[in-house]
Amino acid sequence: MAPQLDLFADPSQGPTPGGDGRGGAGKKTPPPILPATTPAELAALAERLPKNLRFGTSSWAYPGWSGIVYDLPHSQQRLAREGLAAYARHPLMRAVGIDRSYYAPPRTDEFAAYAAAVPGDFRFLVKAHEACTTAVWPRHQRYGKVRGQPNERFLDPVYASEFVVMPAVEGLGEALGPLLFQFAPQDFGALGGARWLVDRLRRFLDGLPRGPLYAVELRNRELMTGAYAAALAEFGACHCINVYPSMPPARAQRSRVRQDLAPALVCRWMLHPSMNYERAEARYDPFDHLVDEDPGNREELARVCAEADLDLPVYVIVNNKAEGSSPRTIAKLAQRIVELQSG
Repeated sequence: MAPQLDLFADPSQGPTPGGDGRGGAGKKTPPPILPATTPAELAALAERLPKNLRFGTSSWAYPGWSGIVYDLPHSQQRLAREGLAAYARHPLMRAVGIDRSYYAPPRTDEFAAYAAAVPGDFRFLVKAHEACTTAVWPRHQRYGKVRGQPNERFLDPVYASEFVVMPAVEGLGEALGPLLFQFAPQDFGALGGARWLVDRLRRFLDGLPRGPLYAVELRNRELMTGAYAAALAEFGACHCINVYPSMPPARAQRSRVRQDLAPALVCRWMLHPSMNYERAEARYDPFDHLVDEDPGNREELARVCAEADLDLPVYVIVNNKAEGSSPRTIAKLAQRIVELQSG
């Protein structure tokens, strides 16, 4: 199997020396990356979950997951390149989020390398390139000359189809789950408000290739209008219910977006309500245990999942910054869903 791609480094730089398991002259061959031993109760829990429900994490390259997902400590770079196959053998992990695609669209062959590492029932949630959903480039230094400028690729279906949708479809094939268009918090009021965005979103969805599952994630709660819900329903897309400090609780989002008309249930549990990403990163690293449990949002999300139509695909992606360790959060969330469904 080809070396796996690094979610954090530049894929064009090639594999880490020795990272393909062959080693180099005079170098000790590193041990293979294997899954951690699964506790019997965790395997039993996985068997009790609905078959339409797929849990996953945001990426898989975390050395702190040794003994939880992986058998031994491995470097972040090795896990990013070679750890996906072991991650996919965890009984609760039947999906994963690809976040690097938000910053630059991967090529078809890069997606194909991911698909080759996982079993046939595994699925990827792919975040679309931020150029699709950023109306005005932020004034952050990394945006260089375009920072603060209007983005000409914003909700451009031609760009999205060619550089975002088709590489994912062709590279991942059946392993492609939701293709997620995430709208970061923005001043949409200055651009025309919720109605303006819905009009642009309708034209965008209408221009995308038919077939993939499209999900839209908002971070501005005022955009969750009836017109927004109607636009999603018209083009067979779904709202991504996201646990994020600026958004309503999970069940409130479900009721506002007419989840009953959606082709799938897509959820992402992203961030503890008392944190921003920088504080959570510093507080929760190395992501090996639950630091700040969030029972309220866990209950909200568990009830949304437990009440979902069993004929619909259900995807739940969890970030380490939700409570401190996404695999441990998933285990607790899964237990609660089983309890609710058992009555």
